[in-house]
Amino acid sequence: MAIKKKRLKKEITLLGVFSIAAGTTLSAGFFLLPGLAAQQAGPALILAYVLAAIPLIPAMLSVVELATAMPRAGGVYYFLDRALGPLVGTIGGIGTWLALILKVSFALIGMGAYISLFIPGLSITPIAVVLALALGLLNIFGSKTSGKFQIYLVVTLLSILTFFVAGGIPKLNYDQFNNFFDAGFDSIMATAGLVYISYVGVTKVASLAEEVKNPERNLPLGVFLALGVSILIYILGTSVMVGVLPMSELMGNLTPVASTAKILFGDYGMILLSIAAIIAFVSVANAGTMSASRYPLAMSRDHIMPSYLKKLGRFNTPVYSIILTVSIIIILLIFLDPTGIAKLASAFQLLMFTLVFIAVIIMRESKIESYDPGYKAPFYPWLQIFGIVSSLYLIFEMGALPIMFLSGLVIAGGLWYWYYARGKVERNGAIYHIFERLGQQRFKGLDTELRGILKEKGLRKGDPFDKIVTECKVFDIKDDITFSEAVNLTASLVSKYIPLSAEDIVKRIMEGTRVGATPVTRGVALPHFRCGGIERSMLVLMRVKNGINIPIFNPITYQEEDVQRVAAVFFLISPEKNPTQHLRILAQIAGRVDDDSFAEAWNSAKDEQELKEALLHDDNFLALHILKGKKTELFINKELKDIKFPSGCLVAILQRGGELIVPKGNTKIIEEDRITIIGDPGSMKELRKLYVE
Repeated sequence: MAIKKKRLKKEITLLGVFSIAAGTTLSAGFFLLPGLAAQQAGPALILAYVLAAIPLIPAMLSVVELATAMPRAGGVYYFLDRALGPLVGTIGGIGTWLALILKVSFALIGMGAYISLFIPGLSITPIAVVLALALGLLNIFGSKTSGKFQIYLVVTLLSILTFFVAGGIPKLNYDQFNNFFDAGFDSIMATAGLVYISYVGVTKVASLAEEVKNPERNLPLGVFLALGVSILIYILGTSVMVGVLPMSELMGNLTPVASTAKILFGDYGMILLSIAAIIAFVSVANAGTMSASRYPLAMSRDHIMPSYLKKLGRFNTPVYSIILTVSIIIILLIFLDPTGIAKLASAFQLLMFTLVFIAVIIMRESKIESYDPGYKAPFYPWLQIFGIVSSLYLIFEMGALPIMFLSGLVIAGGLWYWYYARGKVERNGAIYHIFERLGQQRFKGLDTELRGILKEKGLRKGDPFDKIVTECKVFDIKDDITFSEAVNLTASLVSKYIPLSAEDIVKRIMEGTRVGATPVTRGVALPHFRCGGIERSMLVLMRVKNGINIPIFNPITYQEEDVQRVAAVFFLISPEKNPTQHLRILAQIAGRVDDDSFAEAWNSAKDEQELKEALLHDDNFLALHILKGKKTELFINKELKDIKFPSGCLVAILQRGGELIVPKGNTKIIEEDRITIIGDPGSMKELRKLYVE
């Protein structure tokens, strides 16, 4: 039996995604940069914050698409590795990891300006080191623990900032908005480039995608909400600073929020907003530590970094990866001034966004059917082309020093790959699937990996899996049968429902088996193909009491090289027009078959109904036996339409005396009936409370 790779626990909720994304965005950009931005743009710094968000939107949409298709630890590293190959992945992974570390160090040092308001002359480095250690320990105890801490931080921060904005807007001095555009277009654009780093943290949650519950819903929704809230706070908050604090006092001010709060609310207000600033810096340091520590983990899994970094500790967290990340943060705090270097990391972030745009184009153009994002970025490919052009433009506008920094990181990453990882890595990216379309080559391992991810993600809302199972055809074979005979028996039945002859169906199934497209797992074979002219998938279940031999072919030579004996064969035929749903249904079947409870339920099933129920997940169905003296006696002699079920429930199968009846609204339930009800997990839970003894 195959050993399952140990994965990080899915413990981050929608609120957790929002808190991590918002927490990495509302820090220095709000509490430190407005004073510096005012020196360049004057009152138009408000507009600069709006303009700065525009180039980030294509990056955010593209990162979310990749994260919902490939929810794996490592974020940008994983996307670039799988799309553009391990060399680019190594450069991106190491560079993004170091850039995050620098930004965490910058956040911890950034607290100094606000702490010095309370304790002038205090050395911030020892406090920053202690805080880095504390956050490291918190992260070791699990993403759930550190995620809850992040939620508390962000909720507190947003509450204080709401108080700041609500108290400031009625007291705005509108004369201070005069001469709004005096700084000129060039200065406003340069200021937008300065404050751009305020927003880039919103995409960092992608590196934690593997730990997000229901990533296809929670990742896009959490990131979009975080960016929307952040932009609103930046616009309103900077408007308050400009409208309350005289421009002469705002320019160059390193604690602009505290200075504004002192005018609005006095010393207590200044103290409260200074506390909010410290919370913001702690928040970005915590979220940054969480995100950064997943990069060594992901690269270790792929043999790009030493293997011990992928080991998970008692709390299912990458202990060694967290320790390494925090150690480097502490070294930077003690021996270097990360504030200057952290600004250079923004240039590398822009380069990574450029590669992310290319990755989306490569993944889509590779036509890999198992590339199945829960969210697709709109306006493809123009959105990505705009992102590439705007990111490269901003990089060159930054000057020679950031470009030299980029070059150094690229060279360092390339050397690490060449001398350490190259001999250990045996994979290529989706770009090889582009080559295949041009008649050259492809890397089949990526398709296999993406299919595994589909299996973990499960069904998407609207996938009719339960209905397909309850309406499927069943063969319960007691005698010996060959695989060829089983295929012919199935084809004879299926040809009545799809626009293919029995001979064509046999040919499709046998050809798929010859090219290695028939998965065999845990004693079950899953022949499958897609067909035009049908609207919904069709499933045929076959239980073979004495077992059946499935030929295993070499996918390169097409020669039979092995035989595997199975106890069941499931035939799946789906519409040609929906390949990703076909793969999700196939992955759902494979996932259910892999459950330890499946084999016992399948082998002990007494009839056709129980065979179907064996394939359904316990959370999505309930079988009720109608008996006097039990809770279900309420159903006796009632028509189905008169029985009140929780919303979202559907009576799919009714068994009466060994016969299966298609249930209708006017079907009357009698004693000894057995009904199978399908629905969402919440409805099933409510149903169990009502009718299960």
